[in-house]
Amino acid sequence: MERLIAIAVLIVLLQACATRIELPRADADAAHAAIRFQSSSVVPPVDDELLAPHRLQPGDIILTSASTLRSGGIRLMTWSSVSHAALYIGEGWIVEALGSGVHVRRLEGLLLEESIAVVLRYPGLRPDQQAQITDYALEQAGARFNFVGVTLHVPFSLARRACEMPPLLPEAVRDVCVRSVGVLNYLAASETQLFCSQLVMQAYQHAGVQVTDADPRLITPADILHMREGDVPSVAVRQPLRFVGHLKYEPPSTVVAAVHQ
Repeated sequence: MERLIAIAVLIVLLQACATRIELPRADADAAHAAIRFQSSSVVPPVDDELLAPHRLQPGDIILTSASTLRSGGIRLMTWSSVSHAALYIGEGWIVEALGSGVHVRRLEGLLLEESIAVVLRYPGLRPDQQAQITDYALEQAGARFNFVGVTLHVPFSLARRACEMPPLLPEAVRDVCVRSVGVLNYLAASETQLFCSQLVMQAYQHAGVQVTDADPRLITPADILHMREGDVPSVAVRQPLRFVGHLKYEPPSTVVAAVHQ
């Protein structure tokens, strides 16, 4: 038994990611607890079936990655399969924060550039909330990119590993730890300067939809991916996001992509 426990702890340490202990429900048949690991992979679509764009809804979050050095660097830094986040606002349009600022453009343009595109959705998002998310995102068009915030994510990504690596660390403790080591990021920018995942989270926040209480300036595309149902988020999540499907799946031919297969 001691050897099994030692092996389990070693596996957790080698995973170097957040974990969660799931206790059995009172009505469950199983009488033992389970350990769930944070997953950075994006599972290929079943039978290569892709999500039709007309099935998207305003407020949907699109997470992507591309076969570029920049995308590969972000994925390596955050140990994830995604490097960018965009917000769908309806009628085939998206809003995203790029190096040149916040832009409104057609979804087709994004899909031409990216290798993988997956969609997450906040369950039960009301029409009025969708409208508020869309309005806020559109109001940010032309805003400058948050270069300072992105730059600070480099040391932050390294420091936060200390919060995510300890095996079986309680979620509440991990949440406080991650938010504490990101104190410099709070000073990184105002709402007038945005990076991609910050824009997405602030749009939800301004609509009164609290996916997480963590400051949007701390959130990366990888963090949003981990907010999906069945995963283990790095920060506390009020309502897990629902995985809707793949808009595109052509794995980038990079070392980082190979690691997550």
